[in-house]
Amino acid sequence: MQYRRFGRTNLSLSVLSLGTMRALATEAVFRDTLTAGLALGINHIETAQGYGTSERWLGQFLKTAALPPNLVITTKIPPQPDAATMAQRLTDSLERLGLDRIHCLAIHGVNTPAHLAQVSDRHGCMAAVRQFQAEGKLGSVGFSTHGSREVIEGAIATDQFDFVNLHYYYFFQRHAPVLARATERDLGIFIISPGDKGGMLYSPSPQLQQLCAPFSPLELTYRWLLADPRITTLSTGPATPAELAPLAELGDRTDPLTAAELAALDRLSAQESAALGSDRCAQCYACLPCPEAIHIPEVLRLRNLTVAYGMQPFGEYRYRMFENAGHWFPGRKANRCTDCGDCLPRCPEQLDIPALLRDTHNRLQGPARRRLWGD
Repeated sequence: MQYRRFGRTNLSLSVLSLGTMRALATEAVFRDTLTAGLALGINHIETAQGYGTSERWLGQFLKTAALPPNLVITTKIPPQPDAATMAQRLTDSLERLGLDRIHCLAIHGVNTPAHLAQVSDRHGCMAAVRQFQAEGKLGSVGFSTHGSREVIEGAIATDQFDFVNLHYYYFFQRHAPVLARATERDLGIFIISPGDKGGMLYSPSPQLQQLCAPFSPLELTYRWLLADPRITTLSTGPATPAELAPLAELGDRTDPLTAAELAALDRLSAQESAALGSDRCAQCYACLPCPEAIHIPEVLRLRNLTVAYGMQPFGEYRYRMFENAGHWFPGRKANRCTDCGDCLPRCPEQLDIPALLRDTHNRLQGPARRRLWGD
């Protein structure tokens, strides 16, 4: 396992981290998954107050497991309306984890301009964070985000944070400028869930497997990220110990991409161009804002992946989140399009956006699901 400096926190983190959101089937599965991760040399575990029983189960695990001396624990708490509420939330996390000091806190879900305003106010919830730091109960502070590039860059510009938990993958490169900005500020960079949110790569389509061969799609996307020295660590997010097995050798493979890996990435690019032709959305975002609040680029990104690589289950999984996940996945479904044509003159690719939106909805809309999170 390789380790990298986590930006200005100066912590040394394993290049693979253990995110605990998916390993919650039973406490036994949770413990076994963490034990398997530590055996690989992973020294960073991430939990969150929003991950059900994760903080409490992690606290029990920390009391009884054989732990590495350099273990780093991160928990996540959403931005709060005032300092008193944040202080109570921090106290709750310390109690559940059974710790006197949490190494890292991420403000969880700085997703909207309102959240940005909350963390920019040094007399609001961040005042409690600074007080806990002054008392030695809290180490470094960062933020996680599912927000727009503009919100993320605004949060970085506050200079309140030491690290960022970021969505950035081969199949979603929109945040490349954010990566550069965070590096300029010496923030640690923690990539969120590349195996799951990066494309459900634990169960890839046969077409995607063929294009990536002799590498698995999961291996190739991890290597694409690990070869970038600006990135400190990737959240592996396993649901079971078995999902860690394919990653056993990747923790030592942080060297530049090989000729064979670059050739596989070239095949992916060529396939996208060939399969989509003049219907390919280049993800420039010039079509926004949409009068009907459809997140046009994200809808069409899911279409790109479905048509080009057979990533139908991933497309359905993400598409169904529209209108069901609040600010965690904003935007309305593509069938809300009224053919107003507002987006058409702004598209440099001259795409027939209304037709592509309808096509995406027909491809990816499944049965109605329950709402995932409130606003």
